[in-house]
Amino acid sequence: MTTQQSAAVPEEPVVELGKPDEFEQRPHREIRLVMVGLVITMLLAMLDNLIVGTAMPTIVGELHGAEHMSWVVTSYTLATAASTPIWGKVGDLYGRKGSFLVSIAIFLLGSALSGMSQDMTQLIAFRAVQGLGAGGLMVGVMSIMGALVPPRERGKYQGMFAAVMALATVGGPLIGGFITDHLNWRWTFYVNLPLGAIALVFIVVVLKLPKIRSNAKIDYFGAILLTVGIVSAVLITTWGGHEYAWGSKQILGLGALCVASLIGFCYVEQRVAEPVIPLQLFRNRNFTMVSIIGFIVGFAMFGAVTFLPTYQQIVQGASATNSGLLLMPMMFGMLVVSLAVGQAITKTGKYRIYPIIGTAVMAGGSLLLSTLAVDTKSFTSSCYMVVLGAGMGFLMQVTMLVAQNSVEMKDMGVASSSATLFRTIGGSFGVALFGTLYINRLNDTLKDAGMGGGGAATGSMTPESLKNTPPEQVAVIQHGIANGMHTVFLWGTVISVVAIAAALFLREVPLRGGPAAAEAKADAALEGAL
Repeated sequence: MTTQQSAAVPEEPVVELGKPDEFEQRPHREIRLVMVGLVITMLLAMLDNLIVGTAMPTIVGELHGAEHMSWVVTSYTLATAASTPIWGKVGDLYGRKGSFLVSIAIFLLGSALSGMSQDMTQLIAFRAVQGLGAGGLMVGVMSIMGALVPPRERGKYQGMFAAVMALATVGGPLIGGFITDHLNWRWTFYVNLPLGAIALVFIVVVLKLPKIRSNAKIDYFGAILLTVGIVSAVLITTWGGHEYAWGSKQILGLGALCVASLIGFCYVEQRVAEPVIPLQLFRNRNFTMVSIIGFIVGFAMFGAVTFLPTYQQIVQGASATNSGLLLMPMMFGMLVVSLAVGQAITKTGKYRIYPIIGTAVMAGGSLLLSTLAVDTKSFTSSCYMVVLGAGMGFLMQVTMLVAQNSVEMKDMGVASSSATLFRTIGGSFGVALFGTLYINRLNDTLKDAGMGGGGAATGSMTPESLKNTPPEQVAVIQHGIANGMHTVFLWGTVISVVAIAAALFLREVPLRGGPAAAEAKADAALEGAL
């Protein structure tokens, strides 16, 4: 890089891909302003499905497509999962700011088109466009955060992201219900536009990142193989046990396609100059262990979010109107612990103990929830949820922190996208596996009582439908749901034990940007001067 080039754009210097880089000290005011745009973007990514889910009955009623309702969510999920690792690599190769802005623009375009949909086919297609952009939102937020703030200082800010997650989980259904009742379902998509515009302005005006000069090209063949593998895995978890039996030729065929694609992907990635996910990253013990932990966190979190509201509504008689509030105890535990852990890591620079504690607490929370029964009080189940949320609070941001600290700056996007992808895929598998266990246990209970179980298997049981059911049958159904919850969270406990083992294998590697790193850098400079 010449002197003239460096002087031409002092605020956004050009760096050549692959050269060592350091964290540039930035004013706290600049970081805080950028955080506004990042927080809004993360809120967009997390709110969307929750808002749309509440409005879905109205949407399919107006567009006359109830039989295709699941594809409105599936198309978004598939596009998001498939594009996540590609966005991470594009950001590493060609610049994180530019790829982040493009992903926001695509998300907003998909939102606008979804709001203008005239039939279910258009809505499904435009939701896929929206999902393509969404795949880059979370990755962009985390990789830019990783590029702006040294790992040692990141705890000051990570609490904001935990707060956004809690706000989205609780507020999403409430916002969706309000928009559907008082405006129009199309505003569940249009609401993204002003928020996205604000985020774009903040990112364009405030964010200054080094421009990346790279002659490398995207590994398209590897990207295609990875996409096929991810899409196959998500379809297996989406369709298995619902659309098709687990032993059906469709599910077995998808399984074979998934395995073949991923084997081919691993083969290709070892032979290209710029792999989509460099496999050598997994030689780093910490990166591999936090990938496993992230997968299991997704497994546990999405399992709890999916099945706890059913228990609370049908067994405990909670109202479905404010369904997001039912998960408030878990989100509260996650938020408080995440804030405390972030501050502690910034102060001490130590992090290894938190994944160990977190996985153990998460296992304890799952074990407590496995004791849920028909007569369990709401206060008791809320306390159990706080324990599970606290375990996740120890893990949610720490796993991303360790993943990013385990790679060079040039691979920050790949590390962020990999951590996000493993958590997403873990959630998909968690919902699928737990769903099968839950339905099987519920149906077994109903059959033992001479009630069959087909209605439960098709998901037709709702609090409303049970109002006209004889009390003795309602009691059997409630007992079956409690049995199903016992099975789900007992297996969740077993899986959490694997996460504990992975956490124990983590090593305490000094976080970049801390006193130790600064001292090492000063020593190197002194040695060079001598």
